[in-house]
This record gives sequence, C-alpha cells and structure tokens, in this order.
Amino acid sequence: MATEYGEGTSLRRVVDTERAAELVPVDLVEAARGFAAASKAPRTRKAYRAAWVTFVRWCEAQGLQPLPAAPRTVAAFLAARAKEGRRVSTLEQALAAISQAHQTAGLPSPRSGAEVREVLRGIRRTLGVAPLQKNPILVDDLRRMVATLPDDLLGLRDRAMLLIGFAGAFRRSELVGLDVGDLVFTLDGLEVTLRRSKTDQEGQGRKLGIPYGSTAGVCPVRSLKHWLEASRITEGPLFRAVGGSTVRTERLSDKAVARLVKRAAADAGLDPSRLSGHSLRSGFATSAAKAGRSERSIMRQTGHRSVQMVRTYIRDAELFVDNPAEGLL
Repeated sequence: MATEYGEGTSLRRVVDTERAAELVPVDLVEAARGFAAASKAPRTRKAYRAAWVTFVRWCEAQGLQPLPAAPRTVAAFLAARAKEGRRVSTLEQALAAISQAHQTAGLPSPRSGAEVREVLRGIRRTLGVAPLQKNPILVDDLRRMVATLPDDLLGLRDRAMLLIGFAGAFRRSELVGLDVGDLVFTLDGLEVTLRRSKTDQEGQGRKLGIPYGSTAGVCPVRSLKHWLEASRITEGPLFRAVGGSTVRTERLSDKAVARLVKRAAADAGLDPSRLSGHSLRSGFATSAAKAGRSERSIMRQTGHRSVQMVRTYIRDAELFVDNPAEGLL
C-alpha cells in the first residue's frame, strides 16, 4: 500500500518490502518531515530532521542510495562521521534518525545489520561513551553571578531567570516556556505549573513549589516579582527579549539561557567554558544533595523519573564526604 511520508509528502511508488531496493522517493530531504510523529518532542524532531538531511547529502556525495540504505552504507557513514570527531551520542542520534526514516516509509531498518552493529561497537570502544559534562552552578557560584547583574530592566530579568532556573531545577526549554498564567504567588513562595517538559510530552503537567530565599538579594520569588513589576508583564511569556528600556513581546529561546549563564559566569570570574544552561539544573541537584536533601525531594523538584540520574548528582556531591584519603598525606 502507499505510505504517507511526512506532512503532505508521499512516496511515488507502492512500498513493497520485498523489492525495497527499487523504491525511489520523490524528495529525500523533504522526507525528513516524516519525523513529525506525535510521540516525538519538537527538539527531537528537529534533531532527527537535521541528521537525516546530513545522511542524505553524504550519500549523494558518495553516490550511494539513502532510502532504502544498505547496512554497509550506514556503517560507512557512521565511520566517516566518527573520523570527523563526532561524539558517540551524536552518531547514535543519527542512526536513530535513519532508522526512523525507514520505519516511516514502511521499510526494514538498516540499524539491525551486523555491519552497523559491529562498527558502532568499535566506535564506542574507541571513543568511549562518557558524556562531556559541564560543571554544576553551586550556591556560592550563583551568588557571585547574581551579584554582577545591574539593577536595570535587563539585570532584573537575568537575575530572575538565574534564580528561578536554579530553584526550580528547570531545563532550559522549561524555563523559557513559562507563562505568567503558570504562576501563583502564595505566602509560602511561588507555585509553578509546568505544563510540558521533556519527560511529559503529553502535557499532563505538574506543580512545583519555589520557596522564598533567606536573603532578598538571592530570593527567586522576590526577584521574579521585581521583574514582573518593572516589565509590566501581566500575561503571556514570562521571560522576553529586552531592548534598552523596552520589553518585547517574543519569548526567549532556550539558547538565551545558555548565553546568560556564560555571560554572568564570566563577569563573576568563573570559567564560562565549563558551564552551560544545564548547569543551573545540575547545580540545584548537586547543592541539594550536599545539603542532605533526600532523593525523593530532589526528584520531586527536578521531575526526574529515574533515581539513577539523581544519584549521579549525589555521588558528585559526596566525593569528599568521609573520603578514605583524607588525612593520609
């Protein structure tokens, strides 16, 4: 039967898995839109689309067929990308995108081929699979970063973003995705309704609380109130672009969080190359673990479903707690 492949794009021929080698799609690049399945997050769809386009262009340059792709073709592609210095996680994502393209077209995935498995295994052994982790922003780091910010409109926004991002343990996309309607100020602090996140693609939502800080200068709740009062934002996106004394209507992108972290870190005398937008979230988890907070309470704030990731933060926080090397030298 004919297979729909993407948003309005269909394959010209009837899919016959027994004669897949004869299948020729109308437009291979456009076919990447087939990744817009409801089960995939927007960022995942974007990454898959980019990976598929890269694979198609590589195949065209080599005179090879990308759809259906022979396992040997995919294996050669992975090897070529590894030689270019691509990380294992990037290659695995590309392989997932290639597999998704074939499944969407009703074709067998080449990732199950022995050549692909062997090459990927060899790449993992050669390059290793440990992620390149950035440092967490701990409480003292955050205080130093916040102290560098001016009291103008931009500074008020950035202070609120840093403190709310840390105290709420938000992912970058979650932080910039907040609307004023998601907030409720109470006597205890701030109630935030997170309507969608990386682990909640169906939008069931969850609530989390952000308490008042011990001092006004680093209080996330007071800082957010100051930003709302100064910006006069009453509805819509919470964090927006600022130009001089003008608050624009458009929502900030998640990349703005990373840029803010690096800029504030540099101003505070920290190494910005060792930090990222995720450093706020990991910094909260690590700091909470250092302070003796329970796994359950940390997971309630971060929204982690697996305890394994949270335990990674706890292990990092306890590297020098009851350390057997202490006092030996």
